[in-house]
Amino acid sequence: MAGVILSFILFIPVYAVLIWSYFDPEESLLFGKRWMYQEDPEPSPAAIRYIKVMSLIGIVGLTFVFIILFIKFI
Repeated sequence: MAGVILSFILFIPVYAVLIWSYFDPEESLLFGKRWMYQEDPEPSPAAIRYIKVMSLIGIVGLTFVFIILFIKFI
């Protein structure tokens, strides 16, 4: 049970990044890469959609993993 709680605490930042990527995909796409460009590049709608879908899949997937771990170890 302690492992489940510890893993949940350690994955809180992962949830935060996934939520941030879902709600602000343009900014998350350029995070850490903005210095490479003189002007801000415009991400394509397909790239924005891809980031939003992958973030949503990650959020749902991690939630299911934690629910299964929680049920298994109770």
